[in-house]
Amino acid sequence: MGEFEPRFLTENRIYLTWEECDTNLGKFKDRKALTQYLTETFPDYPKGKIRNNSGQMWPFIAEMKKDDWVILPSKLKRAIHIGKITGDYTYTHAAEPLYRHSRTVKWLETDIPRSTFDPDILASLGAFMTICKISRNDAEKRIVAMSEKGWTSSHGHPVPPEYDLEEAGRDQIAKLIIANFKGYKMARLVNSILKADGYVTYESQEGPDKGIDILAAQGPLGFGEPRICVQVKSSDSPLDRPTLDQLVGVMSHVKANFGLLVSWGGFKSSIDREEANRFFSVRLWDQKDLIDQLLAHYDKLEDDVRAKLPLKRIWTVALKEEDETD
Repeated sequence: MGEFEPRFLTENRIYLTWEECDTNLGKFKDRKALTQYLTETFPDYPKGKIRNNSGQMWPFIAEMKKDDWVILPSKLKRAIHIGKITGDYTYTHAAEPLYRHSRTVKWLETDIPRSTFDPDILASLGAFMTICKISRNDAEKRIVAMSEKGWTSSHGHPVPPEYDLEEAGRDQIAKLIIANFKGYKMARLVNSILKADGYVTYESQEGPDKGIDILAAQGPLGFGEPRICVQVKSSDSPLDRPTLDQLVGVMSHVKANFGLLVSWGGFKSSIDREEANRFFSVRLWDQKDLIDQLLAHYDKLEDDVRAKLPLKRIWTVALKEEDETD
């Protein structure tokens, strides 16, 4: 459901986004009746897919209760959104097909960096089923405890076997990055990525940087274009609009064509809303973008950077949806 998250967040609702299912699911008295309906309505679906769908739909319809917490892992950024259910299942026939089945939610906190959660909780959040109850290792109590401590991690637990290997790998990479490149050192990592991408760079020394962490340009000795002014922030907190405005001002001062704002903790909505307006002048990298760039240029990074981020490629099988719960 994460690809629909902007609507989830702005409308304070979670949706069962299955446009082919155009009936009030609240009429079914139990999961067996729901499964029978799906079997008859979608005769071409494999049995595994029917079980998968009914297993996710029934909790949404009947098992979720008011005041239960709901967790929405973002697919747009490396962040987690957490809310509390405030209403019963609702079917609205007049709504767009994707948004006919819903529940109201009060969002308690949005854009919590994934790096603040323990590995086993992240692994559970990356479970193969889109809708499922997270109960392993006292997850509910620990997440509540995190909320009471400003969303800081509690303590680690072993990672369970049923998890998304790709997402788990990225989470491990994120923790390795923050362990080795926290603070001003993150600019060192970004600088290495830009150099691997063919830029000649100038990196400010540790200390007051007057809004300039890195200057980068292409061509001989860096005298070509584009000319980029880079600001890097390694804090876990999302950046607000003043940081973007500062970068734009510095770009003009150093005669840069473009700006790059890197924020490990992501960006608040005040910056997200500006992304389209600044499309031809500024790029935003959050944690997900930084890891994407790291992986894309890893083989060309400087030796000392790669030594602090020892990675290797692996292959794994991509399961088809109908196989996920067989």
